[in-house]
Amino acid sequence: MFEKEYSIFWKEQMQSASGQRLEMLGRDLTGTKKLLEGVLLPVLGTLDGLVLEYEMLSLSGAKIYGDVCHPLLRIVFEEDSFVTHAEKITRDRFSFERARARSVAILGYTYFPYSRDELEKKTSFCQRNLYELIGRIGNVEGAGLNQLPVYEREVLRFALLCNNPFLLTDVCRWLQLKRETCRKIMRELEYKRLVHAIGGGSMRCHKFMITEKAIALLHRN
Repeated sequence: MFEKEYSIFWKEQMQSASGQRLEMLGRDLTGTKKLLEGVLLPVLGTLDGLVLEYEMLSLSGAKIYGDVCHPLLRIVFEEDSFVTHAEKITRDRFSFERARARSVAILGYTYFPYSRDELEKKTSFCQRNLYELIGRIGNVEGAGLNQLPVYEREVLRFALLCNNPFLLTDVCRWLQLKRETCRKIMRELEYKRLVHAIGGGSMRCHKFMITEKAIALLHRN
């Protein structure tokens, strides 16, 4: 049953792909299939909503790809073979992988890797890990989205659509409000842990990124 479901899923992914992503989908995806069959499908119950070889833009401007991504939950899943990702990896490749993981995090995704050995020998443990992650994402504290002030709700909605770090000037443009007013709104969102600041310092502007807590809040309403 899985092979049939995977075949349909893979063909749909190929039809919607182009360029380098299309090329990567044509490679050996044995590890990705193990991830889907052993963990993602049993836990999520469906392959709908998942994207293979998910394309993102790294901090350096280069395209990077996640083995499997759930864009709504903003989780990037990886299957890592010890041989190709550790035993025979070069120093340059090791550094690239670390920078890649940082880029995924800054883009606001949870990076969730599994080793090939875990997928083959500890399937139940891998599933429990994912159940726990989804439980934490869904366990949003405090009030519901509709109980937030309207400007805070709008910032979160725009931030989700933006899908990238954003500036205070973006918030001013989204809300059509003055800078000081928007600064107060962002302080409230930071206090509620619905956005977090990236970079910057006392003498320079920093960017903001929507948090997993806010994303879960948006998708529960």
